[in-house]
Amino acid sequence: MVRKKEFARQPRLSYLEGMDLHLNNPDLQAKLDRWVTETGRAPDELIEDAIAGYFDELARTREMLNSRYDDLKSGRVKPVDGEEFFENLRRREDELLKKHSE
Repeated sequence: MVRKKEFARQPRLSYLEGMDLHLNNPDLQAKLDRWVTETGRAPDELIEDAIAGYFDELARTREMLNSRYDDLKSGRVKPVDGEEFFENLRRREDELLKKHSE
């Protein structure tokens, strides 16, 4: 008797007009399956929410980076040398530790 292989249910995203989404990462598939079980929501709904949240966060991040770049370019803020900053931070930390150990 030949047994059919059982495949994990693959979610479909309705807005992708018939395209199938196949998760190749078993850990990611397990997380999705767990969320489906816990929430009672369909996999495609969960994935659509996750993708929408990702793009919202990406847009906010781009906006923030563009704003900071504009601040630097216009001279409203001055760049900080990374090595100098961390050296100053280490020195202040050493001073605080010295005060607490006295």
